[in-house]
Amino acid sequence: MKSIFKIAAITAVGVISTSAFSATRWDMASPYVDATHHTRQFAEDVNEATKGEFEIVVHAGASLIKHKEIPRAVRTQQVPIGEVFIGILGNEDPIYKLDNLPFLATNFTDAKKLYEISKPLIEAKLDKNGLMLLYSVPWPPQGVYSKEPLTSIDSFKGAKLRAYSSTLSRLAVLLEASPTTVQTVEIPQAFSTGIIDMMITSPTTGVSSQSWDYVDNYTDVQAWIPKNMVIVNKRSFKRLDKSMQSALLTAAAAAEKRGWEMAANETEIKNKELMAHGVKVVAPNPELIKALTAVGDQMSKEWAEEAGAEGKALLAEYQ
Repeated sequence: MKSIFKIAAITAVGVISTSAFSATRWDMASPYVDATHHTRQFAEDVNEATKGEFEIVVHAGASLIKHKEIPRAVRTQQVPIGEVFIGILGNEDPIYKLDNLPFLATNFTDAKKLYEISKPLIEAKLDKNGLMLLYSVPWPPQGVYSKEPLTSIDSFKGAKLRAYSSTLSRLAVLLEASPTTVQTVEIPQAFSTGIIDMMITSPTTGVSSQSWDYVDNYTDVQAWIPKNMVIVNKRSFKRLDKSMQSALLTAAAAAEKRGWEMAANETEIKNKELMAHGVKVVAPNPELIKALTAVGDQMSKEWAEEAGAEGKALLAEYQ
């Protein structure tokens, strides 16, 4: 009950202009720590463009709302704006799983192409739920963090593998691993207590969670390039005056452009940082890539069947 009252109180601040300061404040829920490259500058740009008349306060590290609850919180106006991993909505609609499919888009050129093809449909899905997409930013390519070297696909068998989406849970099952849901901020504790012993995630998350404290190996399989999206409640957006709407959309467009550029640079920077802390960053051997790609092909076929005609059309256009 306390958490409900807390959110209600924050929402009241977030959506109502305070006459004393003639300013509007929005509280933004994000599951990621401040060190990630997606959000902080966007919020500062909005504040600067409106000369403090429109302030977005980022609550990082799931400090306000847990990751899985953020889409619903924005939809119900508990908060007007939030940041989520697109794949976390995969149980609501398979379209959200698309950029999470292993070995479908494994470089930034292909990932951008996939995003441009799928964006109109994602926007339409969000619109039906009273939401609008502000911008989307990719993570670096996903690799495998493990305590022991990853020599073959058999290395996954019996492992407790962190899963942050339904797609990754399915991948874990196909790899004969045990999928375990763990939020980003809970990763160090999950490893130290034996809840997980392996994870597939970006170099960025590996650094922000200080992976060198609990694993020795990072195999750069570049499995996929997933994205986050920043979403806003449509009613909350419409209540803003035109100048604030314009500032928000302008900052969002800049954040998306900047985010794609930063993700590519981030990959190289964070890989070097992992190595500097003693993590062995290695490329996968050909046999491992071949086996993983076969699993990815199976998952793409399964996804196309699940997504139906619109999903098959998207996949065909991309391929």
